Amino acid sequence: MLCNDQNGPKVNKSCLSKIWPYAGIPVNARYSSYNDDWVLEPNSSEYGSDNSSAAENQQERLVRIGWITGFVDGEGCFSIHFVRQAERLGRRGYRTGYQVAHEFAVTQGAKSVKCLHALRRHFGVGQVYRNRRHDNHKDDLYRFSVVRRNDLMNVIIPFFEKYPLRTSKLFDFTKFAECVRLMNLTYISLQVES
Repeated sequence: MLCNDQNGPKVNKSCLSKIWPYAGIPVNARYSSYNDDWVLEPNSSEYGSDNSSAAENQQERLVRIGWITGFVDGEGCFSIHFVRQAERLGRRGYRTGYQVAHEFAVTQGAKSVKCLHALRRHFGVGQVYRNRRHDNHKDDLYRFSVVRRNDLMNVIIPFFEKYPLRTSKLFDFTKFAECVRLMNLTYISLQVES
């Protein structure tokens, strides 16, 4: 079935749906025009709103989930890194002097900070931090960050496994999830031994 949305090209929806699974679903105007009301809308129990029909709620939920996965695909970061933790007065450091740390983060400029707060509300975990810039840029950077292992294991990783990323970042996420799970198993086994 070919369709022509006013001045756009004729597109075969069945071919398009192979590339983008939400192709056959009409996008509601609040999302397509990027109205701040959508970004600021509080999270309800199942990503729905006060719309009268369940189909509209499901459509809004799919659009919101698609926006989140696309946004994280472009702007997100899944990081495993080392933090120096040497011995200090009154505190014993790690044997190696370093701690392995994990973080899921999305960074934006000050003009787009509302998107980070929308992610924070959607997931219900993490924090939005301000990073004052001291270079030639005028706007500060803001960072939505989730570092607690429990939050990563129970919220972030299950979300992106249920709604997978579409770019090469999927490989990064897969390795990240594997490392976090391995760190969690190691932590649990050390607790059991104690």
